[in-house]
Amino acid sequence: MILVSYDISNDKVRTKFAKFLSKFGFRLQYSVFEIHNSEAVLSNIENEIQNVYMKAFTEEDSVIIFNLSATCKKTCYGYAKNEETDVFVIT
Repeated sequence: MILVSYDISNDKVRTKFAKFLSKFGFRLQYSVFEIHNSEAVLSNIENEIQNVYMKAFTEEDSVIIFNLSATCKKTCYGYAKNEETDVFVIT
């Protein structure tokens, strides 16, 4: 499972990003989507963020991807990448 959390200040970019994510999963909260994990889906999402959305982000915008698998990988984009900390998942 992948959790994607975002904080995007521009309404138009935020709406477009939410519509993009809704193709792959469903909304848990206003700015959090749950997506069933596969390498192809994750790669598609990361490529779209890097090639399309990063151009529209401001310094305050951020997207955080939690890859909740055996590795529990966390990937940050935008402002969020400056606040790297360890994440603990308790199951």
